[in-house]
Amino acid sequence: MIHIRPVSDLRNKYPEIEDLVLKEDEPVYLTKNGYGSMVVMSLEKYSELMNEAEYNEYIENALDEADREAENPNTKYYTHEEVFRKVYVH
Repeated sequence: MIHIRPVSDLRNKYPEIEDLVLKEDEPVYLTKNGYGSMVVMSLEKYSELMNEAEYNEYIENALDEADREAENPNTKYYTHEEVFRKVYVH
């Protein structure tokens, strides 16, 4: 469930927001004058998001590198038989 609260609740109803963020592990979206202003979340949730973003960036970079390697005319490609032969020999 999405929790949207006015930013004034951060001051006036902090314990309620804290319960949503920490105990229910839910982010709380704060509005100011009817417009989105910020999101409050636990440090654990924030850390998860940052780790996921770093992982996605790592994967994107690895895929970009694979694309560059595939475009290189000097790249040696192996058949799956060659790969398995190398794996089972070692």
